[in-house]
Amino acid sequence: MYNYLKRYFDIIFSVIALLLLLPVFIPIMILLKLTGEGEVFYRQERVGFQHKTFGILKFATMLKNSAKMGSGLVTVRKDPRITPLGGFLRRFKINELPQLWNVLTGEMSFVGPRPLPESSVVKYTDGVRKILYKNRPGITGIGSLIFRDEEKLVTCWKNTGGEPLDYYRSYIYPYKGMLEKWYYENISFTTDIKIIFLTAWSIFYSHSNLPYRFFRNLPSKPEELTEKWILNRHEMKE
Repeated sequence: MYNYLKRYFDIIFSVIALLLLLPVFIPIMILLKLTGEGEVFYRQERVGFQHKTFGILKFATMLKNSAKMGSGLVTVRKDPRITPLGGFLRRFKINELPQLWNVLTGEMSFVGPRPLPESSVVKYTDGVRKILYKNRPGITGIGSLIFRDEEKLVTCWKNTGGEPLDYYRSYIYPYKGMLEKWYYENISFTTDIKIIFLTAWSIFYSHSNLPYRFFRNLPSKPEELTEKWILNRHEMKE
């Protein structure tokens, strides 16, 4: 019943959202075409429902072939590969809105695990990989919500001499895996609605601790996933 209800919700609201946002999409598409390198959309292969790959759609916010430049798939704050307009779109998550098309076609849902490249999926434990995409991946989800400041943390780690991929492997992926297991065990239409509300809330109140108040049984956030811990670690090493 839940899966049918969720799919109907996805179809109805993705159509409504696409129609309402069309007046916003058109000027963005024109500006993207006239600035940067003239790219409007960016499509990347991600792992989706039942581990089938699909092309995730976003507004182009980085230079062409950026995955082969600098820090690769890892993006940091003030990344030189991000275009000026792209920085604005990323700040307010506008670059993610074309994924409404992925939702309409059934490749994604509004809420679910964040779809990742295969190279990132394999970094999760076997237990997490088995449940990760038993449901459609989402535009937002509990992992995306809790890690809304991910770029900030990775940038802090890099600025204190750390290797970004090491931080992902040692701290980000283990906790993200715990969050995705929590979502799988607590999945419901009510949970999804709460996550959508909290996602909208976090755009304006990015440092809010509201998710942990809404979901009191969430796995506790490790102190290693704070700027304070990273800076203290750096000071102790000096």
